[in-house]
Amino acid sequence: MPAAAASDLGKPDPAALSAAIRGLPDRDTTGALVRVTGESGSWSGTSGVADIRTHAPVRPDGFFRIGSTTKVYTAVMVLQLAQERRIDLEQPVQRYLPGVLPADYPPVPVRTLLDHTSGLPSVDIPGLYDPQWILAHRYEHWSPRRVVDTALRHPIDFRPGTAQKYTNTAYVMAGMLVEKVTGQSYARNLRDRITVPLGLWHTYYPEDDPRLPNPAARGYLDVDGKLVDVTEMNQSIPGAAGAIISTAEDLDKFITGLFQGCLLDRSMMPRLFAVPDVPMFDGSGRASYSQGLMKLSLNGITVWGKTGSRYGYASGIFATRDLSRVVAYSVNPTVKSPDGQPLIVQKIADAASRSLPKD
Repeated sequence: MPAAAASDLGKPDPAALSAAIRGLPDRDTTGALVRVTGESGSWSGTSGVADIRTHAPVRPDGFFRIGSTTKVYTAVMVLQLAQERRIDLEQPVQRYLPGVLPADYPPVPVRTLLDHTSGLPSVDIPGLYDPQWILAHRYEHWSPRRVVDTALRHPIDFRPGTAQKYTNTAYVMAGMLVEKVTGQSYARNLRDRITVPLGLWHTYYPEDDPRLPNPAARGYLDVDGKLVDVTEMNQSIPGAAGAIISTAEDLDKFITGLFQGCLLDRSMMPRLFAVPDVPMFDGSGRASYSQGLMKLSLNGITVWGKTGSRYGYASGIFATRDLSRVVAYSVNPTVKSPDGQPLIVQKIADAASRSLPKD
């Protein structure tokens, strides 16, 4: 099916969107919020509860953990440093972070960190999908180097640039690179380079603060059939790969400003939409990630964006390249699966990419 032009999009289909999130809370998800905007109209809705004790409803302006959508912000910082000529994307990471990668690793170009073609092994913390381990370590601080070192015990997966494999390792290293080159913390770079310029007053990097500000839906984890509140959790393990906190409105503003060229110049913007022509390392098909974003086709419409997942939270932001449709969502699953996104997200994606005929 050929991809439809974004300009062919009509108004969002409110019936389909409402149906996608109806019936919460259920066995797998306690709440959801969805925001759809664009030149053809807008829609927002919530479902379920923000707190299973008080049954307070989910609020559309609530804060949530954006998980791996953080990677887009990290990629933007690295690309900004490249346009400032403080980083050469073709130079190996080893030039900027000497002594971090094993001596027997080949040169790993900086750009390969951003499009998941670095070949770096995945973070290897065995307890990450064990609810009991998560509860026992939820307030623990991990330095970026400690996280990366769990991966670097293993040989490199493939020669950099020859395949694509999604991994947090590369983005934790990208965050280390930003801090090393600028001499400033990741949180400071996020403020100075992205949130202040775009007026994202509800987006921040929490560092070691385990809390979410109000209003926020609580996050729960199913532990042996009982829902345990895991809203408070140190996010230093995902760090630059997944720790940012934001809102649906701020995610919308971020991707809008990014696509309008407010953060990157003309030399860097094409990298956001250039998917490398390489296979996926696991044999599942061709690459789908650019330097920061993910390319998807939904109901014949091509969209760019990113999903994210943390314990109790699954979210995402996607948009057509011309911003005629922007979709931000957050749901509260009670199980963190290896692929990150619960089934309800597929329903939201399908509904958000449908349209009513234009007037």
